[in-house]
Amino acid sequence: MEINMKFITIGEIMMRLSPPNYDKIVSTHDFIVNYGGAEANVAVSLACLGVDSTLFTVLPNTDLGKSTISYLKANDVHTRQIIKSEGRMGIYYLEEGVAARRSQVIYDREHSAFAEYDYSSIDFDEIMREYDWLHISGITPALSYNCRRLVDAALKSAHKLGLTVSFDPNFRANLWSFETARDVLSTYMPYVDVLIGIEPIHCYNEDGVTDVKDGLSMQPSFEDQDRVFRALAKTYNLKAIARTVRYAHSGSNNSLKAFYYTDGQTYESKLINFDIIDRVGGGDAFSSGLIYAMMEGMNCQDTVDFAVASSVMKHSIHGDTNITTRDQIEAIMRDEHDIKR
Repeated sequence: MEINMKFITIGEIMMRLSPPNYDKIVSTHDFIVNYGGAEANVAVSLACLGVDSTLFTVLPNTDLGKSTISYLKANDVHTRQIIKSEGRMGIYYLEEGVAARRSQVIYDREHSAFAEYDYSSIDFDEIMREYDWLHISGITPALSYNCRRLVDAALKSAHKLGLTVSFDPNFRANLWSFETARDVLSTYMPYVDVLIGIEPIHCYNEDGVTDVKDGLSMQPSFEDQDRVFRALAKTYNLKAIARTVRYAHSGSNNSLKAFYYTDGQTYESKLINFDIIDRVGGGDAFSSGLIYAMMEGMNCQDTVDFAVASSVMKHSIHGDTNITTRDQIEAIMRDEHDIKR
């Protein structure tokens, strides 16, 4: 089912290299190649759900860049906003967790073509006129000063032109400090409509500033989550806020639920337990599920349940992206697991 909205996201897409069969990086002789990145994962997942999706990024003008574009086109993501430039492709290595061993990521993305590109000449007003929804994550401004200017310009253009703007803070401790991330990302919030994830955003209450990290556990009660959502919504005039809550029982078995706030009310999804084939991209699948449900106009409870089911589905798929359908996600919502013939 197609939705009559045009979606664009901005961010780096990388080559992912991972050993097969849950091997360790230190001992493997082979790597499986995939492509992924937080924003690209959302674009591909939404395209699979029928949303007109575009990725703005910079790729090296090499065969690696061409291969990446082929991957995006094969998954119905528009590539006309991709800039080809000199430089290298960002890479990350994934050692997939299993049983008691957790997953491990090693980044090799410094000085990539995306991070080094000078975006000062890009007319984001002209680009954003084509679209209805912009999605950005906090990973992009963590990469370089150029990328911070990029995010600032894109958010301001989208806000001025009336696009719905969603933002996933997506804090990565191996890219920048919590304090720097908090101070930078909080300045973007006045241009955001939908906040997906709440750490590390400044949160203000009657007593002054309260960092979300200090004021809310990773497994909050409904009352605590509602309190923080209300403080964030009041501070930044947000239309909606959502976050997942994960219970990691082992490296290959988790449970997941989520909270969703809109129109002054907080909703809680059901808790789903699942085994893990591939952990990476679960948060991006939650974002794409939430965005799709909001575009589709689902009621609030179905919106948060659909987003969680989307994330659960991703954990059963190799690679970064949730290449699936609405029917398959809704089957998880209905707890249907028998073979479909």
